[in-house]
Amino acid sequence: MTAQARKAQNTGIFWVILLASALLEAVWATAMGLSDGFTQLMPTLVFTVTAVLSMLGLGIAVKRIPLGTAYAVWVGIGAALTVGWAMITGVESASPLKLLFIAGIVGCAAGLKALPSGKTPAKAN
Repeated sequence: MTAQARKAQNTGIFWVILLASALLEAVWATAMGLSDGFTQLMPTLVFTVTAVLSMLGLGIAVKRIPLGTAYAVWVGIGAALTVGWAMITGVESASPLKLLFIAGIVGCAAGLKALPSGKTPAKAN
């Protein structure tokens, strides 16, 4: 196995952690909406726990995934899941255009995952 293949294999768990963190982002965003300005106990507790876990996961993921890529995937997937859940539960209306744009967010996040994560050397002046 080549060094590059080993490195790619080693980042796999970090991508899993990042995706789990994005899922938790959708949970905390939804809980925040249900908390009524943090006046409802259970949604506020769910928000607090999942927000902390989501941030910790993002922090772990950026050990091996470039920060810009990790953050874009985390936000994109989290936002898409949040809107998707809101549409499923009837909080938000669904439309073909909205679904197209959500698919675009997910597609862009998948595209970032598919790109090589190698760093480019800085140019000397």
